[in-house]
Amino acid sequence: MDPLQLPDAPATNPATATATGNRRRDLLRQASLYLCTPARREQGDLREFLHAVYDGGVDVVQLRDKTLDTCDEITAIEVLAEVAAEHGKLFAVNDRADIAALVGADVLHVGQDDLSVAQARALLGPDVVLGLSTHSPDQAQAAIDDPELDYFCTGPVWETPTKPGRAATGLGLVSQTAAMLGDAGTAGRSAKVWFAIGGVDRHTLPEVIEAGARRAVVVRAITGADDPGAASAELAAQLKDGRLRAR
Repeated sequence: MDPLQLPDAPATNPATATATGNRRRDLLRQASLYLCTPARREQGDLREFLHAVYDGGVDVVQLRDKTLDTCDEITAIEVLAEVAAEHGKLFAVNDRADIAALVGADVLHVGQDDLSVAQARALLGPDVVLGLSTHSPDQAQAAIDDPELDYFCTGPVWETPTKPGRAATGLGLVSQTAAMLGDAGTAGRSAKVWFAIGGVDRHTLPEVIEAGARRAVVVRAITGADDPGAASAELAAQLKDGRLRAR
């Protein structure tokens, strides 16, 4: 049977997490800059690149490389896991709950057409941070309301070649998502972590911040930079400034 057709398993409450899960969620709440990167096989510098971006201010790195077979993907993620641990930062696996289990991932990120959040939680237990991509107000609201979910991404704000065929949602969805969450300190409001994603770089990030996002996922703004560490530092500083101005 296709695993995507399996019924949702009974929920596993993240509230039963151990110290490992609590630490991961603390790091997630503190995070603002999230990077998705391929395995950099052409450059041959994955380990050095990861050290540079974590040093520059990236909080979470997800390896997302559809060109890899499973063995090569696991090998690359093992490098990512080692570097993340050295920096005390988070690392994420894209889509594959089986790989996340094998490598002891901090984070698993899934899409709307992958395993459901409840299925991923049942497979991985309470300590793995779970994230979900959302592309509409209804999907964002469902993510906010899902107790199994730790964070979600909303976008793509602008069309991007990393998601060919995916229509841009525009800044309006960022504003709508921010309005849904309101003031996280107000009774009845969710404090769920969320990120804007899609076409975010140093030129567009101010618009994303102005629309209400305080966290962002980037790809080419760092992976395509001549100096990935410096690019990371600039983006991290922009997000920090946005948070300070929002207080």
